[in-house]
Amino acid sequence: MNKQVFALAVSTAVSAAFSTPASAQTSVTLYGVLDEGINYTNNAGRGHVYELASGYAQGSRWGLKGAEELGGGLKAIFQLENGFDVSSGRLNQGGRMFGRQAFVGLSAERYGVLTFGRQYDSVVDYLAQTTANGNWAGSLFSHPYDNDNTDNSFRLDNTVKYTSPSISGFQFGGTYSFSNDRNFGNNRAYSVGGQYAYGGLLVSAAYLQANNPGNGANGAITANDASFIAARMRVFGGGITYNFGPATAGFAYSKSSYLNPTGNGYLGITPLVPPGVLLNSLKYQNFELNGKYQISPMLFVGAQYVYTIENFDASSGGVKPKIHSFGLMADYNLSKRTDVYIQGEYQQVTGDSTYSILDEAFIPGAQAPSSTSKQVVVRAAIRHKF
Repeated sequence: MNKQVFALAVSTAVSAAFSTPASAQTSVTLYGVLDEGINYTNNAGRGHVYELASGYAQGSRWGLKGAEELGGGLKAIFQLENGFDVSSGRLNQGGRMFGRQAFVGLSAERYGVLTFGRQYDSVVDYLAQTTANGNWAGSLFSHPYDNDNTDNSFRLDNTVKYTSPSISGFQFGGTYSFSNDRNFGNNRAYSVGGQYAYGGLLVSAAYLQANNPGNGANGAITANDASFIAARMRVFGGGITYNFGPATAGFAYSKSSYLNPTGNGYLGITPLVPPGVLLNSLKYQNFELNGKYQISPMLFVGAQYVYTIENFDASSGGVKPKIHSFGLMADYNLSKRTDVYIQGEYQQVTGDSTYSILDEAFIPGAQAPSSTSKQVVVRAAIRHKF
């Protein structure tokens, strides 16, 4: 009898030592999106193309996120998110296992959220939600070359991020991304942003700067993750959206500036300018109008127009081409987790010629730039969320 009592006491002690207290509740969620469809491009390098393509309205992904109650309103949180191509099964974001997001941190109801890892910048967190591509339409509706990163073409590595709680509708945040280099300022980045929400009104603004984006493998924006490769990148913008009944209208403005740009991730190894020409700077101003109408709980339609002014300053001279982008989309929900959609985007480059590949229309998501100043992409797809 004594042996049985002793064994029960030891078993109880061991269980107590290794079990989680009832007050420290832990939750882990598995989630994901599968976005797959057929694209038609009228001109992709001198010919039309039909292709099966993944991740346009939303990037295809799966992820894990969780939280542990630490007491007093404090939580330990984490998120790991993998991006992949449904058509081929390949990893996206430069082949990273958790290329979309990977961070750990602390969250407090009164003080906000502090996280560490690979994360979105403030332009994505605050400004992007006022654009069509960053809200309901996805990458096909991005501004030319996603020059302002409102479609999160890249994430920030080595990043410390703070997000405030909402205070009477106001919220703000910022990031600092280490270069992880002996030269402290080489390939580092920082961003700040904020928003005000009241009823159906949302007003937001953000700023981002990165030094030497796309240069090296260990900094804030690495070579296999960058949009533009340059000596310096600066992005500033503001936007507003307003919901009235079933309709939403929005306006967004952004200005991006690249010092001594040498390449672009969408173009791969194709140089931006002909041999012998030095591109001193490349600047974009984007003016976007967008609208969305919820016809029924199952169906919405949306439209977008973007007017872009490009400032091309090279050793061969300076010019200011204009880029017009038009987008239309319809989305129908088959269930709470599955929908089908069709969308189309038209782009035309007008005005001054740069005598470079930038004179050719190129819609982000197209297989290649057009051989002319015009390009059309149409997509029909199915999306499933879990």
